[in-house]
Amino acid sequence: MARTNPLQFIQQVRAEVAKVIWPTRRETGLTTVMVMIMAALFAFFFFTVDLLIRFGLETILRMSS
Repeated sequence: MARTNPLQFIQQVRAEVAKVIWPTRRETGLTTVMVMIMAALFAFFFFTVDLLIRFGLETILRMSS
């Protein structure tokens, strides 16, 4: 592996960072809202599934006793 001095390394890092396409404030906000909505939907889904499983198990246990 080729060795570079610290100055060359810093120059290479700055060149790579300059290639990055940073999201705008609007894109960041929109993505954040989308993540929050999806998290709420998944929470509701798993809550519902949990209720159904609990209801099913309680029904089975009530019938067996």
